[in-house]
Amino acid sequence: MTTTRRSSSAARARRSRWGIGEIDGVAGYALVIVLLVASYALSAAQRTPDPSPLAFLIILVTVAVVFRITDVRTAVQRASWVILAVSAAVTIAASLLGAKGQVLDILLSAATLLALLVSPTAIIGHQVKRRGLNLEALLATIAAYVLVGLFFAFAFNLLALVSQAPLFGDAGEDSLANQLFFSFTTLTTTGYGNLVPVGANGQAIAVIEAITGQLFLITAVARIMRGASGMRTADQSAPTKETP
Repeated sequence: MTTTRRSSSAARARRSRWGIGEIDGVAGYALVIVLLVASYALSAAQRTPDPSPLAFLIILVTVAVVFRITDVRTAVQRASWVILAVSAAVTIAASLLGAKGQVLDILLSAATLLALLVSPTAIIGHQVKRRGLNLEALLATIAAYVLVGLFFAFAFNLLALVSQAPLFGDAGEDSLANQLFFSFTTLTTTGYGNLVPVGANGQAIAVIEAITGQLFLITAVARIMRGASGMRTADQSAPTKETP
């Protein structure tokens, strides 16, 4: 209990130094999910492999919200703010100038991939330290799961951008929309079979994603069950008032 209070006090102190108010966990993760839906919709509208600059900016905002919720260490936050700010500035400048090209698309896809890697890692690291089955834990699990699916979608996207051969061969258009669809059907091991990566690298990423999806579900269920068990234990150990 003392350690938890010290951690909470330290987190509040860090937020105070940055001049930013505390974000409630439930509201914060709900905002993250809304931002993820928006970035998914923008990316799914891409009928080419080219990433959406606006979707990338939304993902950067998502990372900022995740860092605020999960109380990432100040040094890490400062370094991340610099990287995110530079990435956002370059993206906005490129969009305003109408810059296009494969190199820019590769850089944008790689930056999105990096942002999507740190976000679920921060969420999982934050939630494993907490106890109790509540709405925050459920929203955090959903947010992390969607982030993992998006991460692998942009892994396929980056592979398609740097490769000469189409990712799915002649089975379907090599678009970001199809890459998103394939990523989430692989993550959930649905496997419709209408899209199949033809190269060894794409198939390897698909196998890693399928295994990650199963491991994530197992650990998420374990996290929820542990939280429920912790609540029951706390209720049983709490002293009961004796009636006179």
